[in-house]
Amino acid sequence: MVPWLVSRRGIEIEEAAAGLGISEQQLVADLDLLFMCGYGQLPDEMIEASYEGGRIFVTNADAIARPLRLSVDEAISLIVGLRSLAASGAGESSAVERAPAKLEEATGAIQGVDRVVVVEDDTQVGQTTAVLRDALAAARRVHLTYVVPSRDERTERDVDPMRLAHVEGHWYLEGWCHRAQDVRLFRVDRIEQVGVLDEASTPPEGVARRDLSAGAYQQGAADVPVTLRLRPAAHWVAEYYPVTSRETSGEDLIVTLPTSNEGFLRRLVLRLGGSVEVSGPPSLREAMAVHAREALSMYGSP
Repeated sequence: MVPWLVSRRGIEIEEAAAGLGISEQQLVADLDLLFMCGYGQLPDEMIEASYEGGRIFVTNADAIARPLRLSVDEAISLIVGLRSLAASGAGESSAVERAPAKLEEATGAIQGVDRVVVVEDDTQVGQTTAVLRDALAAARRVHLTYVVPSRDERTERDVDPMRLAHVEGHWYLEGWCHRAQDVRLFRVDRIEQVGVLDEASTPPEGVARRDLSAGAYQQGAADVPVTLRLRPAAHWVAEYYPVTSRETSGEDLIVTLPTSNEGFLRRLVLRLGGSVEVSGPPSLREAMAVHAREALSMYGSP
């Protein structure tokens, strides 16, 4: 778009939108985004775009004054990435479908492009995600057997799927949970079984999707940030539970795990034994020590 507009200084918005094959609203949104594009971070290194008076002027764009030419490796990498995105269902469908078609048309002469295929994920998470994606496409309710780590329990739930989202390296199903009578986020790798029901998926009107831009975890008012020092054998905790910070100290991992459930924390700490240390807050650190001493006393050891 940028080199196209640079070579057509003063073109009217309506004419430019028609020439680029997009709506005027999309064109204005793209022009607004150009203010954040450039080859550096200083003001004189950013592209300048003006469309006051209905005419477009794009300046300070010499770095991309002509279309870039992709190398073979770059083109194939983009095609593989886009096909993977399309197969996963994580991308916005229309854009993900258009981009590979344009790339493949432009790189048709590159040997090997036609042999690029995406292998289907045959892991349990991949199979569960595929079932959920089919349920979403068919607008069907699903029945889940779901593990709730914070309460160390297995639950049965009927859920009206709203979307699948890939956040921080994990797949999540967002949907209306009939058990909770509210919107819930279910991590796919914690779904033990899933079945598609004959009933239609009908989330209540006005139910909004959760904003996942800041991550999947939404801290509650009652949550207390607990600082844990994890030995190597317990590093998995940082991947399995929603931690809000992490840093390394030698071989140890120091994380912050917010929770409002002391029982969950007690079970986790006792389960990990010597592989974890509760560093704070002091009240919970002492409480965990009391529980550990009580557990040890059951063995009859001094």
